[in-house]
Amino acid sequence: MKPKSGLTRFHNCNILREGKIIKEDLWIREGKIVNPEQVFYVEQLEADDTINCDNLLIAPGFIDLQINGGWGVDFSFSTTNVEEGVCKVAKELLAHGVTSFCPTMVTSDKEKYSSILPRIKKAQGGKQGATVLGVHLEGPFISLAKKGAHADEYIINPDKGIESILEVYGPLDNVIIVTLAPELPGALDAIRGLTGLGIKVALGHSTANLADGERAVKCGANLITHLFNAMLPFHHRDPGLVGLLASSTENQVFYGIISDGIHTHPAALRIACRTNSKGLVLVSDAVPAQGLPDGTYSIGPQAVNVEKGRAYVAGTKVLCGSTSALDECIIKFKEATGCSLEYALETASLHPARALGIDHCKGNLNYDCDADFVIMEPETLKVVSTWIAGECVYSAPK
Repeated sequence: MKPKSGLTRFHNCNILREGKIIKEDLWIREGKIVNPEQVFYVEQLEADDTINCDNLLIAPGFIDLQINGGWGVDFSFSTTNVEEGVCKVAKELLAHGVTSFCPTMVTSDKEKYSSILPRIKKAQGGKQGATVLGVHLEGPFISLAKKGAHADEYIINPDKGIESILEVYGPLDNVIIVTLAPELPGALDAIRGLTGLGIKVALGHSTANLADGERAVKCGANLITHLFNAMLPFHHRDPGLVGLLASSTENQVFYGIISDGIHTHPAALRIACRTNSKGLVLVSDAVPAQGLPDGTYSIGPQAVNVEKGRAYVAGTKVLCGSTSALDECIIKFKEATGCSLEYALETASLHPARALGIDHCKGNLNYDCDADFVIMEPETLKVVSTWIAGECVYSAPK
């Protein structure tokens, strides 16, 4: 009897690798993707298990950098069942091919940060749910004029740079992204301090002009939060933050964009991806109403009404996030732009991984990367199964 090799082979499949969909087997071992040449010619081993994929598509697992909650869970509000809420959303996301995500807190009072933030811990995913990469803090260091659905009574300036950041948030161990407005007093010092701690800075909810944005990028910011939404509209004499897509800055600027069919017009999606194709990152920006019927919900301290799938600040027509999951956004983005299937999938996997600087291990199917992937029907992009570290964590009902 041969000793076990620990290898699993996915056979008769099409895999997305380096921008191309190719007919090739996928080999995994100990949660990583393995080079078959090493297996065949050096180790001379056979797979313990071979899975026939019936010509299905294997793509890298999706990574959602901005999600406020879902299935009734609000990451910014409840202080009594924080861990349970994160686990619930993490579990539900598996059905949508999401293998990693950034729970997002919107503008809140200091007490909320002190009671919630320490309890949303970075965590490896598995059958219990998608990997928690770290918290995305959106606000309160934003522009009152572009507050969107954020509560204005908590919005402040980072006057003292990183010191102001720490005074409001407390310890940043669980944080991976901070969204702020670069034109505010102290913002540039805050950006330097945050990036010095290894935290990514996104620019958003802002009245910044292009020069403000370029200064912020030079200080270390590398993301824009939900492009076109909650910022100055493009103007030919000063294109604002939108102009960073075609700026002469040396650093690659990534930008989140919501393609739920509501937040961003198809023509705007086309303009963005044709202007800066490498930087486009699809985000759901989903609110607690995600996965639930129309009704009244919350996002942080704000009441939210959902009507025909559209989430509004109660009593207004101000949009406040989407009710769509990331797999739905991919489908709508592809339909709106006419882009290739390969590109559409990479905007929700490789691009967010690059934005976070984790593409050496996530967001692609290269050898030695984490075996986080989604098996899909190639025509409909329906999720058939989701895998984290080589383990099947979700299978669609048959």
